[in-house]
Amino acid sequence: MSIVIVGGNECMERRYKDLCSEYQCQAEVYTKTGNMNGKIGNPDLLVLFTGTMSHKMLRGALCCVRGKDTIIARSHTSSVSALRNILETHAVAAAE
Repeated sequence: MSIVIVGGNECMERRYKDLCSEYQCQAEVYTKTGNMNGKIGNPDLLVLFTGTMSHKMLRGALCCVRGKDTIIARSHTSSVSALRNILETHAVAAAE
């Protein structure tokens, strides 16, 4: 399963990727606005950490996946625990 994480903390990027790999998922993390434009592609799951992103970043991420079969999960907090809950819901369900 491919996952794109938008928002979150820069210092947590490695922990986000490590947690996703525990669930056999490939993750890309975009914590800044400038480095994601046109690079999101067609992920299976888009995780939006809304508490640490701008409105411009949110609109850009949603525009990139509009019309695709991407599951969108939003979380106000950008903790590893919040990401784990999202992965438990979506990644485990996709594996079954």
